[in-house]
Amino acid sequence: MHHNVRTIASQASALPLYEEGPVSDLFGLRGRELLERLDLAAPWDATTQASLRLIEHLDEEIGACEAELRRLGADHAYVPLLMTVPGIAWVLAYTIAAEIGEIERFATPKKLTGYTGLCPRVYQSGACDRRGPLAKNGPEHLRWALIEAAVHAARHPAYAAHYEATKKRLGRQRGAKVARIEVARKLAEAIWYMLTRSRPFAPAGPRPALVA
Repeated sequence: MHHNVRTIASQASALPLYEEGPVSDLFGLRGRELLERLDLAAPWDATTQASLRLIEHLDEEIGACEAELRRLGADHAYVPLLMTVPGIAWVLAYTIAAEIGEIERFATPKKLTGYTGLCPRVYQSGACDRRGPLAKNGPEHLRWALIEAAVHAARHPAYAAHYEATKKRLGRQRGAKVARIEVARKLAEAIWYMLTRSRPFAPAGPRPALVA
């Protein structure tokens, strides 16, 4: 299928662009209109049509799963609060709520952050502490959701300066990864305060722990 997509994309690039500009999604609405204009040879056309049918089937399956998740999370008290956090829409909100369970299980924001597995391992020897890789204990999907949210939250005024400073200090490639994890930890701290107090995200509020 990948080879087929490359071949189609190559032929599509030879066609005049739409007036609105280039097509970024070959299988989106405008991409499909472009595919209909291509004069593909029989083998490629058959494979393309089969691929489109598969995509349509998967889209239907994804839509059904999303509808079920929306139904299950509709009455969850945490979901509306979590959706006020930058970078968190309903899918991530439901994932985080489901993985956290009852917030009362965590006595402090540090306890919740430790549960996420986003904290580095600490090796102690006498008076020396050495930090290692992430602990990665706790639910994998919770870590994933917080890091996904951090990608978008990194542009929020509460976190942008710290994110950019970390990237600059550690280098573009490693710095971006470390900065995302740090933002994810900050989000976990903020979420603890939000859920324990039943309040929406408010980084400018009186609690410094909500500020990156």
